[in-house]
Amino acid sequence: MSSTPPPHPDLALALEASDGGARATTFMTAHGPVRTPTFMPVATKGSLKGITHAQLERLAPDVMLANTYHLHLRPGEATVRDLGGLHGFTGWQGPWITDSGGYQVFSLDHRATLDEEGVTLRSHLDGAPVRLGPREAMAIQESLGADLIMAFDHCLALPASREALEAAVHRTTRWTAACAAARTRSDQALFGIVQGGTDPALRALSAEALLALDLPGYAIGGLAVGEGGQAMRAAVEATTPLLPAAKPRYLMGVGQPLDLIDAIAAGVDMFDCVLPTRNGRRGWLWTRDGTVRIGARLHAKDDAPLDAECRCEVCRTHSRGYLRHLFKTGEHTAVTLGSLHNLTFLFELVRGARTAILAGTYTAFAAAFRARFEAGERAWQEAHARDPEAAFRSREANRARGTGHSEAEPA
Repeated sequence: MSSTPPPHPDLALALEASDGGARATTFMTAHGPVRTPTFMPVATKGSLKGITHAQLERLAPDVMLANTYHLHLRPGEATVRDLGGLHGFTGWQGPWITDSGGYQVFSLDHRATLDEEGVTLRSHLDGAPVRLGPREAMAIQESLGADLIMAFDHCLALPASREALEAAVHRTTRWTAACAAARTRSDQALFGIVQGGTDPALRALSAEALLALDLPGYAIGGLAVGEGGQAMRAAVEATTPLLPAAKPRYLMGVGQPLDLIDAIAAGVDMFDCVLPTRNGRRGWLWTRDGTVRIGARLHAKDDAPLDAECRCEVCRTHSRGYLRHLFKTGEHTAVTLGSLHNLTFLFELVRGARTAILAGTYTAFAAAFRARFEAGERAWQEAHARDPEAAFRSREANRARGTGHSEAEPA
């Protein structure tokens, strides 16, 4: 006879201000408060690529995200548990969140066999079988010891048929209920993940079923997986109002600056994505005037900072010409500086959004940010249109860079 799972922790979310749909909240975890809107950097294997602990402390994220699948493979959740959980293992004492591993059903579908109890994968390291399902996801995450944990879900690539999406919705509901029943710790807040693709009716069906489980928080999953920006925004706008106002709302795997601006306006509180570090180490650096492709020849003798308004050490210390030199010569320092800048940029963006919401000026803040960022993007595209060789190199780099999701691969 199975034992009754312990009660969920009370995150005690407090709504501090709202401006239209946008909202500023604070909720509590065992390792400190989380102030929203917030961006959660992806420390796939327990570390942000290229970022030292001292730099991490200066960035001061409210929450860090670690990957269940990757830590299960190496070093194994038992090792992490024996070394004090994620907090002791990594030395980062702030709040942690772990994904469930369910995204690997999507990202490693060529290695996966799905059944009603979960999925069997072949490890990307050595081909050995890896079993993931609701019970396994809960056991691994409990050993990792994150403050916030995710239910095991079924995420599909888009586009997908309505029949496949509906089946994934029902499967996600069953798996989430199994996760809730398998819990043994009372200090970890379990989030359910709303699925349904871009179909508002299926999103509503998923949300209704998951809300009946009365979990501490809810996420919007299954987006940024091929549907395109406009369809993603529509799905977020349709789904967010379905989620409880008294609980955190989390949009998974989305990190493009303008996507964050739109999702905050729709009422989303939390975000994660690998793009800041992935783009950073490839030399695609965000500024208030759009994305700077630092490898471009036009930066070779540019003594200006990357972003004169940015407070990070990259912008306060180095010129664009120097940064281009580091990237073009393959210096390891480039990975650190690119990642550090992009993370700083997103933290400043969400913290600026929070300040604007508290002041009741978010609509104006978002409009001004969008206008300036898009103007910079247009200027770059126009310059490339006049330089066919540079445009070709940019397309090749874009294909190599790919698109990032929080759980698809290491950040």
